[in-house]
Amino acid sequence: MSCLSRALKSLAMRVVAIALFGFSLPQALTAQVAGNRPFAPLEVRFNEATDMVQIPPGSFTMGSDKSSDEKPSHTVYIRSFLMGRTEVTQKQWLDVIGSNPSRFAACGPECPVENISWDNVQQFISKLNQKTGQNYRLPSEAEWEYAARAGTTTDWSFGNDESKLGNYAWYGGNSGSKTQAVGQKLPNAFGLYDMHGNVWEWTQDCWHGNYSGAPTDASAWTTGCSDNTRVLRGGSWVNFPAGLRSAFRIRNFPGHRDDSIGFRLARTP
Repeated sequence: MSCLSRALKSLAMRVVAIALFGFSLPQALTAQVAGNRPFAPLEVRFNEATDMVQIPPGSFTMGSDKSSDEKPSHTVYIRSFLMGRTEVTQKQWLDVIGSNPSRFAACGPECPVENISWDNVQQFISKLNQKTGQNYRLPSEAEWEYAARAGTTTDWSFGNDESKLGNYAWYGGNSGSKTQAVGQKLPNAFGLYDMHGNVWEWTQDCWHGNYSGAPTDASAWTTGCSDNTRVLRGGSWVNFPAGLRSAFRIRNFPGHRDDSIGFRLARTP
């Protein structure tokens, strides 16, 4: 192959990459993910530990009218990003940190790590990035809800029928009052497991009492905070169904630890 041919081939590949993953194209700003459309996941691993899914770009309506802190509903535009297929497990935490803080350690290595604070998670991510040379992070609150909804506008990613929740989530009605191994329930349309239930998941955002002035580009909202608390999403093994809704949100202090709190990773491709 001539030098000119190789150069043209390289240029074509870069154009394709920009079209697939860039957000400079006008179409990306208006892309809307179809409800429950299945997407082929992209697997990325660090030392065979963390499994990531590539979340497609698009837009969605964030929030709901069910609670004042979920208002106002607003359109958010999403660039493609990587999201952990499951919550970070006790084994993954142990591989990076060297000790297991979980109160449900007897649950086993494939159960979500819990009893960790937001500050603990930042330390984990820093060490993980040093080990891998990657740029893992917590998802923003908007990225989290977009990934949880997976193209839906309903209370849960599978619809509004509460009777189906047990097919997708570990919660107060079926958990046996403890965490369970990740990935046992049905995934949502993006291929993500346990977005509802098992453990609450820290996000990068600090707390605001409503979405007035919230970013529309899915970036983490870390300015103008009402206090020093951070946002958690998804509900846990102890919660009622309403606490597992895709739009439901709570807060806690960054140093708070609890056996119902864990996290999952995100990364920009």
